[in-house]
Amino acid sequence: MRAAGRAVLGVTAVAVVGVAGLGAYNLYTGLTGGEKGPGHDGAVTSSEVRETAGKFLAAWADQNDMRAAQLTNDAESAVAALSGYRKDGHVSKLTLKAGQPHGTRVPFDVTADISFEDAHSTWTYASELSVVRGRTTGRPLVDWTPAVLHPKLTDERPALRTGLAESESIKVVDRDGKELTKDRYPSLGPVLTELRTRYAAATGAASRVEVWAAGASGEPTTTLHVVAKGKPGTLHTTLDAQVQSRAEKAVAKRTGASVVALKPSTGEVLAVANSGRDEFNPALQGATAPGSTFKIVTSAALLESGKVTPGRAVPCPKTTSYQQGMTFHNVEDSENPAATFAQDFAASCNTAFVSLAGDLSDSSVADEARDVFGIGLDWHVGVQTFDGSVPTGGGDDKAAALIGQGKVQMNPLTVASVAATAQTGTFRQPVIVPRSLISEKTATAKRALSPAAVGQLRAMMRLTATSGTAARAMSGLTGDIGAKTGSAEIDGQPTTNAWFTAYRNDMAAAAVVVQGGHGGDAAGPVVRDVLSAHG
Repeated sequence: MRAAGRAVLGVTAVAVVGVAGLGAYNLYTGLTGGEKGPGHDGAVTSSEVRETAGKFLAAWADQNDMRAAQLTNDAESAVAALSGYRKDGHVSKLTLKAGQPHGTRVPFDVTADISFEDAHSTWTYASELSVVRGRTTGRPLVDWTPAVLHPKLTDERPALRTGLAESESIKVVDRDGKELTKDRYPSLGPVLTELRTRYAAATGAASRVEVWAAGASGEPTTTLHVVAKGKPGTLHTTLDAQVQSRAEKAVAKRTGASVVALKPSTGEVLAVANSGRDEFNPALQGATAPGSTFKIVTSAALLESGKVTPGRAVPCPKTTSYQQGMTFHNVEDSENPAATFAQDFAASCNTAFVSLAGDLSDSSVADEARDVFGIGLDWHVGVQTFDGSVPTGGGDDKAAALIGQGKVQMNPLTVASVAATAQTGTFRQPVIVPRSLISEKTATAKRALSPAAVGQLRAMMRLTATSGTAARAMSGLTGDIGAKTGSAEIDGQPTTNAWFTAYRNDMAAAAVVVQGGHGGDAAGPVVRDVLSAHG
């Protein structure tokens, strides 16, 4: 029952009447106001105000948006706005109560039931409409403006929207509970976003849902109503805020720098940092030649094959070639005719390693990389990563792979993992969140590195860190240390990419500096800074 002075208008179901259902004539009259009848001149009367407002509110509440729009002086704008109010505002039920008119103005109360996903709320507010006489028809019509829907809607923000608030509802913390934010740790921006998306449910967080006044392109401008306050959640990670801070500062000093640090004993990622601030994360997702840092894997394959020992004489000429005649050279064409294999490793002699290609099968290095170091397996770290690729190949492809060139593809995450496996002898797949949160099965290597090879490889990496190409970068670091440098040639680049990986006690790290040149000079200081984070 509707009274002229105080109307109660309700609806319980959503059904927008389409244009076709009203017929072309009704659409025409709705847009034009119809033909002007006799005596429709002068100011609108009080009875016209009450009757027009009542019909408009009744049609709107009954979800007859086209009929309601026909009762306005801008039917085209009104029908779009009324339909959007219901659809984009997620209004499932609407009750309108007209108040006492004041001249041509009619106040009314709105009670809107909002349903968005699992969030529900009843929203009440007051609005107002005015009735004017149509300029061409003489009919009494609602003077249409966005403010009829809500008083805070304007021509600049004409629409009402309901959706998830932009504010973050999940707090990401490091291994000790310290909050990690993009402002404090810029490199973590994409990582934090992905973690919140992936593990929102696991944190017990509930998203905040709001109704807002939207601009012309739908962007939020003013919050009008909170449907659900939301419940903040906390996501624990393996990251270490102190190590991350060091990593951020280290890469900020260089263009094209990326670094990853992790715990060899567990595989837990401690820090991820890039000097670039793009969504792409080269530290975790990059795929490029690792240069001589890959000689850790090559050396493991050679040592386990029994074809070589650290003390065996393996000369280091300036240049050498393999089966197909491709010429390989050392950095700055260095040489040492009396070198041992351990000295070749410490000096990063490319030609010595290429000369040993015949001692390995075409699949030996690829098998070692996969079966012992986990490279190329399907890792589940907790965020998107590239997990390395070491294809099987013969001829010059095989020779190039021995020194981390050719088709071998790695990134700081995988190279840091290689150093960690060399230190402990066992591959532990890196993770950035507790393993209990990762629904997929993490990767497991087929076997551990043989105890003899572990001891030999660690001794060679320590030699490199104390008197080889990594000595300057590692100078002064105490404890259990080992390192390997690398300079990777990339097609189209005038300068090599600089690589460096090392471990110190229970932390391993790897860094690359694009076009950085020598690994020990450009990438070495980045890794040293990270390894020094805990004294």
